[in-house]
Amino acid sequence: MTIAASSCAVPSRRPLHVTGRSRHQGLVDFDGHILEPPDLWVNYIDPKFRDRAIRVRTNEKGLEYLEYDGKPSVNIAAGSLSLMGCMHHDDPLGLALDPASTYLGEHPFGSMDPAERTRMLDAEGIDAVALYTTIGLLWESEVDDPALAQAYTTAYNRWICEFCSGSLRLLPIAHISLSDVDGATKELERAVREGARGAMICTFTHEKLSVADKRFDRFWGTAQDLGVPVAIHPVIEPRWASDGRFGNPKAFEDFSFVMGNLVAAGHGVRRQFASLFDHALFDRFPTLKIMVVESGGGWIGHYLDRMDALYERTPVGKGAQLKHKPSDYLRAGRFIMSADPDERTVPDLAARYGADNFVWASDFPHFDHTPAYIESLDGLLDLLPPGDREKVAGRNAKKLYQIDERAVVGAH
Repeated sequence: MTIAASSCAVPSRRPLHVTGRSRHQGLVDFDGHILEPPDLWVNYIDPKFRDRAIRVRTNEKGLEYLEYDGKPSVNIAAGSLSLMGCMHHDDPLGLALDPASTYLGEHPFGSMDPAERTRMLDAEGIDAVALYTTIGLLWESEVDDPALAQAYTTAYNRWICEFCSGSLRLLPIAHISLSDVDGATKELERAVREGARGAMICTFTHEKLSVADKRFDRFWGTAQDLGVPVAIHPVIEPRWASDGRFGNPKAFEDFSFVMGNLVAAGHGVRRQFASLFDHALFDRFPTLKIMVVESGGGWIGHYLDRMDALYERTPVGKGAQLKHKPSDYLRAGRFIMSADPDERTVPDLAARYGADNFVWASDFPHFDHTPAYIESLDGLLDLLPPGDREKVAGRNAKKLYQIDERAVVGAH
């Protein structure tokens, strides 16, 4: 198969944002993001799908929009692509309404160029970063053709593995679609061979199944055999899966209810996470590792208390086919919780469930998380006792992502 490859590096016209260097050492950003070049899918997709590739188009108002399979996106408002990397911008809505603001023109330093991203790590004192998709968080809600979904993920995974190939400090996380379990399994195997350190799945399936349903066992068994962790990551969801309590406008169309919507953005992650216990996923795959990302970390205390109570003290527990109470799976390290740097519940949770099972993530360059993540992170790490501090700062992530300590320590 011939792929029309393009350069992985797209330098930004913007300088490195104002940042600070952490007072702590050994840091790993568990969940950072890149912005894909707008021609990625045209250049990296299997040629037989090229006419159906994801594209960035411009409408009659001069606003950019995403096109999937030759059709404009229904869920992502025109103009909002320029918001994808505006973590350090004071007026995101203004960008979305300005035809002069483009996805490519607004991309920040470090979001499309691996050398720039490494300079960011150096400036902030971070050893390594796991890199997740951005446009991949948007399209899966609207693409229900399994073959096309597999073509989109394969194209992205080819690109991200190439993007990270020049540095052991940049860790590619494969995007996997469960729309076709056989295709997902083969793509996971292929992406890991090319260097992927983990995989990401979204919060829903078009069949409206738990991701732990036995239909997906081949995928989970392969992830376990390969020894790669799988993240459940928030995405733009289909209308039937998302909270329409206050209406359901296109994503990023305006900022009505934006506080509530962004706080609730991890709801799909939490629902899928709870379903793992309904289906006894951890017992069926006893060495599988799950990553719970970009949905906060503090809620896990309430969830585990509630599930433990149901398991131990109500008839629900008799029906659950679990070998242990739910909280024991966290204590055993079966899943890892990624917390925001500005969360302050983590020290108590780490003391209760084990500091080996908590990490932090910046979400750079997405606007719904703080641009002052280094300052916030230092405040969080200061609250942890020595030993626990080093684990949360980066030791846990290095172990899970199989980071070569010699390749990253002292590199900055």
